[in-house]
Amino acid sequence: MIASDLLDVPVHDDAGAQLGWVVDLRFVLDGAPDAYLARARLHGLVVSPRTRTSFMGFERSSVRHPWPVAPILRWWHRGAFLVHWPDVARVPHPDEGAGPGDDAAVVLRAGYTAYEPGL
Repeated sequence: MIASDLLDVPVHDDAGAQLGWVVDLRFVLDGAPDAYLARARLHGLVVSPRTRTSFMGFERSSVRHPWPVAPILRWWHRGAFLVHWPDVARVPHPDEGAGPGDDAAVVLRAGYTAYEPGL
């Protein structure tokens, strides 16, 4: 699986209700250095309930400009949340379609925790 297999995929809770779409992935570098950098580990998924588009970096709390782009994108993504990778119960196989009428979706575990997506 590659990162783009998860982006723009619908996200459902364990009961099947749609929560939004995966708009970003969060990685951490916490392993032993391998050549130049530590290995990246998938930490979680950022889910937006209103749009499939990316934050384009405007989820960073210190970014305020250019105005009005930053506030508009924050408003557009209101309600977005970060879910940690262990709270993901199922991801679609890369061969499954994620288009209209398809069942391909990320499914979250019961009792998942929604975290603030800002950096």
